[in-house]
Amino acid sequence: MRNIHVRVLRVYLDPECSMKPEFRLSRQSFTCVLRILHQERDHGWGQHLEILMFIYWLAHGLSYKVTADAFDIPKTTVFRAIHKTAKAIREARSRVIRFPPPHRLEEVGQGFARLARHQAFNKAVGAIDGCHIRIKPPKNNRKCYYNYKGFHSIQLQAICDSKARFLDIFVGYPGSAHDTRILRNSPVYVQSLYPPPGFFILGDAGYPCMDHPITTIVPFKRPLDGPMQERFNKMHGRARCVIERAFGQMKTRWQATFLKALEVRPAFVSEVALACGFLHNICLDNGDVPDEEDEEDEEEQCEEELDEPGLPPLDPGGRESSGNQIRDLLCQHVSAPQQLHTVLADHDYVNI
Repeated sequence: MRNIHVRVLRVYLDPECSMKPEFRLSRQSFTCVLRILHQERDHGWGQHLEILMFIYWLAHGLSYKVTADAFDIPKTTVFRAIHKTAKAIREARSRVIRFPPPHRLEEVGQGFARLARHQAFNKAVGAIDGCHIRIKPPKNNRKCYYNYKGFHSIQLQAICDSKARFLDIFVGYPGSAHDTRILRNSPVYVQSLYPPPGFFILGDAGYPCMDHPITTIVPFKRPLDGPMQERFNKMHGRARCVIERAFGQMKTRWQATFLKALEVRPAFVSEVALACGFLHNICLDNGDVPDEEDEEDEEEQCEEELDEPGLPPLDPGGRESSGNQIRDLLCQHVSAPQQLHTVLADHDYVNI
């Protein structure tokens, strides 16, 4: 039964009332979540209530007690609803977090070219990076979760498009793992899922520059060899920084969750992170975007992150091949007259 005396339910039941202060997303976004997670076997209001509780829980720092008090429901009921909804999101993830179909690749590439301000990047169809999610470490293997930034974490690797929409999320490795190790164990790498031949994704200097088994283009390492490399790195940073924006938007929306150490089991942290990325995409699709930071500050931050500690060499197993020739060609194109930009587009540079 709907308890209209519960304030958060009055907010939801009043179509004129904004849901953002309590739930951190718009009513339109929430309606979309309901549609995607709809289960025929569940009664409508029961599932609505479970999803409401889950989103409220995310918006209020993963506190079962706060959520139980807000909805006037026993904490055990809230716990079951949270885990049930997290499972439903995991099962529905491919409907929301997915790679673009072939006919959309050109559009995505043009988006990255606009970000970089140069057509040399029109074959970029993704930006990859990882972010650390603070956790309260388990009693066992605490050291494994301690990262180089000085806190305990679980890592989330993501690829996004030029509009900051997540295309792939791989989460669960402990904070001490290097970005490259995580990449080499992710499905996108192991199964060569993305990008397709003829395209590349952009990464920071924490990743290898390679053209196989997937094509990743990273900035030139310092000290740079002249202004051409400097110019390339600047344009690369402009385009790659969209992944930082995606993480920033997600963390801003769910700041009560991400600004402190998560006090749930490490295995469930992965479910929480996936849910936040899932909801991030739905919000973007509905024009529901949090306030963004100044773009110039964002670019400066990206350039400061060019030098990552401890980059491993190319895979010693011999599966990887260098992408340096592709990067050199892109670098030359960046410094060439703009009217020559079709040369790169016509060249099957992935098979150099």
